[in-house]
Amino acid sequence: MNELVEFLTKPQRVINGSNSKGVQDFKDQIDRGYVFVKFTETKGGTDLGVRMDPDSCDISKADFEAATGSVHIEGDLELNYVKVRCKADINLENLEGEGYLVPLEDDEESAA
Repeated sequence: MNELVEFLTKPQRVINGSNSKGVQDFKDQIDRGYVFVKFTETKGGTDLGVRMDPDSCDISKADFEAATGSVHIEGDLELNYVKVRCKADINLENLEGEGYLVPLEDDEESAA
């Protein structure tokens, strides 16, 4: 397995990435179904674009207007030619949380 992908399979600190400008920007990403999750423990950080899987995500605990609560994000992507599922919980107070990648088998159509 790719070294970077293997490193990111361990739960670690993540933030809302791609130069997000706050909670409203994060909400706009969620509304579009495509969010940026940045793993901060790699050299320079690893910013991933994640197409959200609506059946696996949970925004019910989020109050975007008050910037409280948290969001659970899941979605599939390809990193360094490895198909993975990104799983992240992001707190709205500071747009930080914990996330990790789950490698997907080549013959699977979606993550388990």
